[in-house]
Amino acid sequence: MMKRMLLMLAIVLAFVAAIGSVKYFQIKGAMSQQANFQPPPEAVTTVIAKPEAWETSLSAIGSVTAVQGVTVSADLPGLVSEISFTSGKAVSKGEILVRLDTKQERAQLAAAEAQRELSRADLARAKGMVAAGIIPQATYDTNAAQFKQADAKVGEIRASIDRKTIRAPFSGVLGIRMVNLGQYLEGGAAVVSLEALRPAYVNFTVPQQEIGALPIGSKVTVTSDAIGGAKTGKINALDATIDEATRHVRVQAIFDNADGKLRPGMFVEAQLPRGSNNDVITLPASAISYAPFGDSVFIVENVKGPKGNTYRGVRQQFVKLGGSRGDQVAVFTGVKPGEEVVTSGVFKLRPGAAVEVNNSVQPGNNPAPKPEDS
Repeated sequence: MMKRMLLMLAIVLAFVAAIGSVKYFQIKGAMSQQANFQPPPEAVTTVIAKPEAWETSLSAIGSVTAVQGVTVSADLPGLVSEISFTSGKAVSKGEILVRLDTKQERAQLAAAEAQRELSRADLARAKGMVAAGIIPQATYDTNAAQFKQADAKVGEIRASIDRKTIRAPFSGVLGIRMVNLGQYLEGGAAVVSLEALRPAYVNFTVPQQEIGALPIGSKVTVTSDAIGGAKTGKINALDATIDEATRHVRVQAIFDNADGKLRPGMFVEAQLPRGSNNDVITLPASAISYAPFGDSVFIVENVKGPKGNTYRGVRQQFVKLGGSRGDQVAVFTGVKPGEEVVTSGVFKLRPGAAVEVNNSVQPGNNPAPKPEDS
């Protein structure tokens, strides 16, 4: 019995050793194949780096304001008897917008004018009588004062009637009407907004160290999706103080706004040229690999493999970037003229990866693109 058990144990051990030997050689062969495996090259597009003149500029976010803008309101309380304007229309200075009811004032005016005529007649009689020595000079002076009071009362009522005719204080474009016919308005109640759109202001802020590069009269360009292009103006004023919290100064630029597309409250992006041109390497924005630890590009060159063979691969190069214009990004350092830089497919690359260049379709590299759907 013992001999049979030992025999069985020996057979099992021999079987396990045979299986382990087979698996050992299988794993060793797989590892050998893996060591010799070369991944297929990645398809990429490239561009040859070359220097271009780059005008340095400062970007800022601005807001459009009107040169003149008010909310037209009622001067005196009254009932709206006539509305003479249409919402959103242009009006001229002095044009009548709203009339308030003046029936009571006109009745008071008639009574005041009658009283003035009576005072005028009394004054005329008193003048002849004082000349004849019938009445003293004091009586004549009293009549003269009464006439002046009556005349002033007429002027006061006429002024009240005139103040109940609401006119445009300057030429501009009206907003949405805020009153209705027959509505009673309190003194100071809003009637309609009025904005002078030509010209228009754009206000933005810049860091305090940029003040010296922004003299009064220097050019400013603004863009916005709402205006369908760029508009050029000039710096009109700098604020007298600097914000202590941000160390930024408020700048105001003026634009002729002949087409009226710049509207108060509109968001715009302002570009302020600094007046100097630098030669930089320009690359498509798709060539940049952005990362928290630093921005980089991949440069195509001959790479030496682990077995001494040479193939077309990539080297990762960290770069210092400048501003952007259209599809392009300025590269200040890290890329030399003549180097071949990957422009698309950077997300799938790693240092030393083999690549295959196919430039049949290239990413956008236009400093002033005009998309068909814009």
